[in-house]
Amino acid sequence: MSAPNTIEEFIEKFIKITEMGWVRTHRSGPTGIGKTLEDLLGIEENNKNEPDFGEYELKAMRTNASSMLTLFTKTPQPPRVNKALLDTYGFATDNYENGEKVLHTTLFATRPSSLGNTGKTLKIKCASNRISIVDNLGNAPAYWDSAELEKAFNKKYRYHLVHVFADSSGAGNNEEFKFHTAWELSDFSFENMISLLREGQVAVDIRIGQYPDGRPHDHGTGFRIQERYLAKMFKNKKVLVEAD
Repeated sequence: MSAPNTIEEFIEKFIKITEMGWVRTHRSGPTGIGKTLEDLLGIEENNKNEPDFGEYELKAMRTNASSMLTLFTKTPQPPRVNKALLDTYGFATDNYENGEKVLHTTLFATRPSSLGNTGKTLKIKCASNRISIVDNLGNAPAYWDSAELEKAFNKKYRYHLVHVFADSSGAGNNEEFKFHTAWELSDFSFENMISLLREGQVAVDIRIGQYPDGRPHDHGTGFRIQERYLAKMFKNKKVLVEAD
């Protein structure tokens, strides 16, 4: 089966998928829904920074999902800030037997996040010219320049997004999906994203560990959103398919 090239071809293929009813997952775990949809559409899996078909990116979610979706990863400024963050705010956890410090936390603009047993907290602060990470003493050890961040987001979301929904039943290798709705989202709004960040619906995940020699290992500092709020980041929403 060949992948769709146009939105009209996608709609035709997706209607047929909705008529299939329940479909067993093609992969266990959180990414199973996306993999299953891609296979049914004839889209080859790839990790390249390019559209999934035509000029469209594809996102699939379980109808009642409360999980977080990574929008974008970008290390904050200034240069080599990860080591400073790890040294100042890192903490040992039972997940690492060697006792080395890590900094694994999710930060919100609406409330501070505690950092292990350090007594320290971090949160996000939004200003007109930058998004900052601030601690409980008012220090701001890291930040993103708003203009640079907006440019990066606009590049990431320059394509139209097709957002697909499916009911889910079962778990693991036995999970099944019933695809029923598809939206077309366009005209990404950085202003909307910042508003969602201020409201706590977008969060920032920091995942900094250590290599055996003590160097920081950045697993990616990601801006994440609850999947059900994804459409709020775009100015335009068009219903493509809405099956019974």
